[in-house]
Amino acid sequence: MTARRPLSVCAMTTVRNDALFLPRWIAHYGAAFGPENLLVILDGHDQSLPSDAGPVNVIRLPHQPLPRVPAMRRRARVMSDIARGLFRYHDMAIATDVDEFILVDPALGMGLRDYLASRVRPPAAISALGLDVGQHLRLEAPLDPARPFLDQRGFAHVSARYTKPAIATRPVTWGSGMHRVKGRNFHIDPNLFLFHFGMVDFTRATGKTADPDRLATGWEGHLARREALFSIITNATPQDGDAYFPVARRRQTWVRPLWALNKPGMIPGDPVIRIPDRFRGLV
Repeated sequence: MTARRPLSVCAMTTVRNDALFLPRWIAHYGAAFGPENLLVILDGHDQSLPSDAGPVNVIRLPHQPLPRVPAMRRRARVMSDIARGLFRYHDMAIATDVDEFILVDPALGMGLRDYLASRVRPPAAISALGLDVGQHLRLEAPLDPARPFLDQRGFAHVSARYTKPAIATRPVTWGSGMHRVKGRNFHIDPNLFLFHFGMVDFTRATGKTADPDRLATGWEGHLARREALFSIITNATPQDGDAYFPVARRRQTWVRPLWALNKPGMIPGDPVIRIPDRFRGLV
């Protein structure tokens, strides 16, 4: 009897002008799937991988700035097309932003590949519950990049914007920002979390609004909305994460925007949770 081969998963991202997240992205998904199964799409021929990236695959594309919405649509279509080809070699494909990290609940004691392999008849796309992590400006110090993020940050906004169908089990077409899959429903996994760390440090994050390339292509309003996270977290009365996670999954499953019924709707009131201690030391 022939032994079943291990599940083969590829993970990919796009990046430009980043020194904080890409090394962690490579380390995180490389540990889960092997660095040889990672694909980094560099936005511009002036970009490069970290010197210790190892056998990570890379595609360099010409840097061609567009206004924010067309840029997001182009990026989603490019990643969908590349993933479609990668399914000739892999069983699953994961597409995330470079500051997004999918974690299995540590209570299960399983790695991400083993957990995905345990899924029986998974849907075409799997969403992890989105947690938008930000610095609590009264309780948390500036980020020390030498230490794990989740040793230094303890609060997150439960955000449907990051409950993305990032894990594909067959070829799909992602929509703008990877927030939905065209022509398909979404399914929130009960044990997966997507941690977004774009606002993990106030000083680093607010510096992006001064990026002339972003300002010239209409990103100012988008960045300002993201920066509101610092106020949301700092002024919130946080809820216990473990008590709120099932509530969030139910609400995001059943409450959907009328203009996009195949993605979750935002929960009113900007719920903020304390990240459970078992996540400490990760990422």
